[in-house]
Amino acid sequence: MFTLMVVVFVLGYAAIALEHPLKIDKAASALLIGVITWVLYVFGGVDILSTGVSRAWNEYVAINPDADSHQGMLDFITHHEVLHHLSEISAILFFLLGAMTIVEIIDQHQGFKIITDKIKTTNRIKLLWVLSILTFFMSAALDNLTTTIVMVALIRKLISAKENRWFFASMVVLAANAGGAWSPIGDVTTIMLWIGGQVTTLKIISGVFLPSLFTMIVPLIIVSFWMKGNVKRPTSSNENEKEFTTAKERAFILTLGISSLLFVPVFKTVTHLPPYMGMLFGLGVMWMVTEIMHKNKTHENKKKLTVVGILNKVDVPTVLFFLGILSAVSSLQSAGHLDILARYMDENIHNIYIINLIIGLLSSVVDNVPLVAGAMGMYSIESAGAVGYLSNFVQDGLFWEFLAYCAGTGGSILIIGSAAGVAAMGMEKIDFIWYLKKISLLALAGYLAGAGVYYLEAVLLH
Repeated sequence: MFTLMVVVFVLGYAAIALEHPLKIDKAASALLIGVITWVLYVFGGVDILSTGVSRAWNEYVAINPDADSHQGMLDFITHHEVLHHLSEISAILFFLLGAMTIVEIIDQHQGFKIITDKIKTTNRIKLLWVLSILTFFMSAALDNLTTTIVMVALIRKLISAKENRWFFASMVVLAANAGGAWSPIGDVTTIMLWIGGQVTTLKIISGVFLPSLFTMIVPLIIVSFWMKGNVKRPTSSNENEKEFTTAKERAFILTLGISSLLFVPVFKTVTHLPPYMGMLFGLGVMWMVTEIMHKNKTHENKKKLTVVGILNKVDVPTVLFFLGILSAVSSLQSAGHLDILARYMDENIHNIYIINLIIGLLSSVVDNVPLVAGAMGMYSIESAGAVGYLSNFVQDGLFWEFLAYCAGTGGSILIIGSAAGVAAMGMEKIDFIWYLKKISLLALAGYLAGAGVYYLEAVLLH
């Protein structure tokens, strides 16, 4: 069953990659592998956990010695692990739902028109640079997932041709992941390392900013050599909305929406509650405000502009895809597959740069959160006086900084390697194979360029 879990995951991954040729929505494949891998884990649970490869099980037994029995193992899987991972996955899904709804509220009120009207250029290269740089810095302030949702919504207002939108949305994913890697609140993995005490705010910014910048700039420079021409802007399909949304209303909703998104990291810092609660708070405020704003409007106009009507436009298949793929990965994490991988790399490679580069490449296939969690579990934070190889694992040590960079940016190599990529894929229906052909090599070039810059920094400054 242990091996069969991997086989099912690989087959499901292939079905997701071949979504368009198979004509089966990726959400269906993801949900199936998410359930089947857990079913296999339950059926083979006793044999799997008896091998001792699962770090989660070993930690559980250390706290609950009486659990080391046939029934105890089954209870561990069906009660402890399922609920534990469900809580983590739900936090991501509610965050995603909240962010997508807030963006959709802004969009329905034509708030993005204020921004798109200021972007006058239709030159493909200039537009690509403007959007990428904007994404890079927005991602550091918000996070890569929220920023991608906002920027893809903007791209829809700026570009009409589907393949052009796909390309720009994909480059936004690269920029969002790069921008999220150097900020302690820009990506789930950097948040984990920041909260865990492996990195501090100023050091992660100063140490990873330049490599992250190169990760974005190198693909842009490559594209600039061959991309030519202009983009065509879409004609508005919502002209009638101008009858019942004023310029002041649009500006107010845009300001309120962006403020709600920016409030999330502040909420987390002040309350120490999960980010999704801050996102739901922002959504609740916007919901109440829009209800009050439109209470005197006709039923038809009110239906289009209030949250109840807007929720119909939220992309539920993308949320279900997230649920399936994260469930599948969590089963592999719980059963010990990722622990075996982490242990193998530590014992056979023993080089922090190569280990982290591999983690980054793996994060394009497997979610980067369990990979970083595995690394955090494998290595402890060493005391400030550590010498030799162990000095790389002190707080703000080279291993932790480079891990933040690699795990944050490596996911860009494949479209489903990061939360930002999955969101863009769902919103624009980007084809996995198309991304592999058009974007993956650009993302890999940026990833390796940034890694090279970090290595030079480490050699010169340490």
